[in-house]
Amino acid sequence: MTVSSRTKHRALTRTWAEVKESFGMAMNAIGAHKLRSALTLLGVLIGVFSIVVVMTALRLLQRNVESELSQLGVNTFQIRKWPAVVFGDIGDWEKYARRKNITLAHGRAVIDRATLAQTVGIERWVWTGEVSSRYDKSPPNVNVVGATPGGFAARNWVVDQGRALIEADIDSSKDVCVLGGRIAKLLFPFGSALGQRVRIDGIGYTVVGTLEPKGATLGGEQDNFIVIPLTTGLNRYGRIWSSLSILVQAPSREAYEDTVEQVRGILRAVRKVEPGQEDDFEIFSNDSLIAQFKRFTLTVRVVVAVISSIALLAAGIGIMNIMLVSVTERTREIGIRRAVGAKKRNIMTQFIMEAVVLCEVGGVIGVLLGLAGGNFAAYYFEVPPILPVDWVIFGLVICSVVGIVFGTYPAYKAANLDPIESLRYE
Repeated sequence: MTVSSRTKHRALTRTWAEVKESFGMAMNAIGAHKLRSALTLLGVLIGVFSIVVVMTALRLLQRNVESELSQLGVNTFQIRKWPAVVFGDIGDWEKYARRKNITLAHGRAVIDRATLAQTVGIERWVWTGEVSSRYDKSPPNVNVVGATPGGFAARNWVVDQGRALIEADIDSSKDVCVLGGRIAKLLFPFGSALGQRVRIDGIGYTVVGTLEPKGATLGGEQDNFIVIPLTTGLNRYGRIWSSLSILVQAPSREAYEDTVEQVRGILRAVRKVEPGQEDDFEIFSNDSLIAQFKRFTLTVRVVVAVISSIALLAAGIGIMNIMLVSVTERTREIGIRRAVGAKKRNIMTQFIMEAVVLCEVGGVIGVLLGLAGGNFAAYYFEVPPILPVDWVIFGLVICSVVGIVFGTYPAYKAANLDPIESLRYE
């Protein structure tokens, strides 16, 4: 080991010993004034808690929303009369309400003319209620979807047993259905559902297939639905006021934009939209919906960050005040330490470390409470909890910054006390 290496090693060892000693003294000082320390770190705790609890809840919500929005298949987009989410005043609602419904004829035109599309499906959620079999009945929250065969690939519905709907089911408006995974197990717990009969809104349907289960999300079960032929659903639940959804799957990512433009042109033509006018329908995909959700939650995150910053600023001022009081109370102790050889940097390290430790104790408690509070929804809805590591680290780093910024002046004041005067202090 060279001379310079030995010097660096001794310096690092001395620095580490100094930090370790300062940490121990900081913990002793906090323990000696438990109530005062608890009240001081409460502000930090609240600030960090508010950040972590909201960000954890938003991250959990975002993960589950993305999972639900990603029910569309790969390279799939959807066309509807209404946007997925409407932000704005009553005028926006009126504009969308005045649009013509998307009809079965519009969907058929896309199926016939969209040469670039791999599959095209048409659907409408036609009914919600109780469904029964000879073995059991469901809660009154089962969704019934009227769909065409192309909707299975577009919705990423994978057949587990039996078959999907076929064109003959649509053309003849047959009383057949395909069960979601959860409904199949609920209504037929002792065997296969194929060929069995279920009653939907008092009408019997023959089960021709079941779907692979997808599991639970924050909004409920993804498998809590039944698919029937679209024409059967429209005949039973009304054609006049029903605006349909069209699902289009492009053959590849490279052909996606061309497919969108081709379908847009077909719909503008069949709906007689004049050149220069905006579309009277909405086109969106998984990515566009997720981006829209992120833009919406950005506002929430900014507001929470501002409020939490105010709380942390108030907590920092409180810490500075307490540290100044602590310097005054420990003036004689500082004088003794200076008299036995402690340098200014040792005193500064001691008091800055005390402020940082005070903040970090509050920060750790705030993080733990924030994670517990943010994941309460995960426990309630029985979905996997989440640990936002980036926001946990951010919260703890902010605590250290607050401790250093607001502890520096009291530490500087302590380090610059006159040793002689400090020893005389009573």
